[in-house]
Amino acid sequence: MLTSMTDPSSCQQRVLQILSRLEAILDVENREIGQNAEFDIRASNAAKSRCLYELANLSRDLAITALPPSLAERLDAIKNKLAINARKVSANLEAVRSIAEMLKEAVEAAEADGTYSAEQFRMQASS
Repeated sequence: MLTSMTDPSSCQQRVLQILSRLEAILDVENREIGQNAEFDIRASNAAKSRCLYELANLSRDLAITALPPSLAERLDAIKNKLAINARKVSANLEAVRSIAEMLKEAVEAAEADGTYSAEQFRMQASS
């Protein structure tokens, strides 16, 4: 049971509303990452962070003695979606790193005029 200094049913309702928003954000982000180049991951991350912030603030007012089964199931579903989300975000970041590295190498190759690259010059100067 969720209890608080205020009405427990009101707090439980607020928790459920926040969880619903978080779940919707995760569903969209999990669907769009890697599929939609126009997807605003920063805005999505800010919305996720806001939900987690609200839950943290609300949890200070709550004492969880026993979760209602429906809430426990909802939390398990969100936990699974968060795990999927973490894998997708990680894969996306790795892809961005790879592309950045390829671009860096292409720029370095284009700037090379057959003498020394900036990196070779630094290595030569430090020897």
